[in-house]
Amino acid sequence: MRRDPISSPMKAKGVAELATPQIPAAIANAIRNATGIRVRDYTITLDKLLERLPEVG
Repeated sequence: MRRDPISSPMKAKGVAELATPQIPAAIANAIRNATGIRVRDYTITLDKLLERLPEVG
């Protein structure tokens, strides 16, 4: 077994960080599909979305 001197004390490596950048993009796409509002800046908050929703007559 190969030892990694930089890994954590439990000898675990951060494999989950590889998927982390895709999560905000997937959430932004889901918001776009549900509301029609394209999110171009993060952090996504309800206040930012509410001010961009169209008026309901």
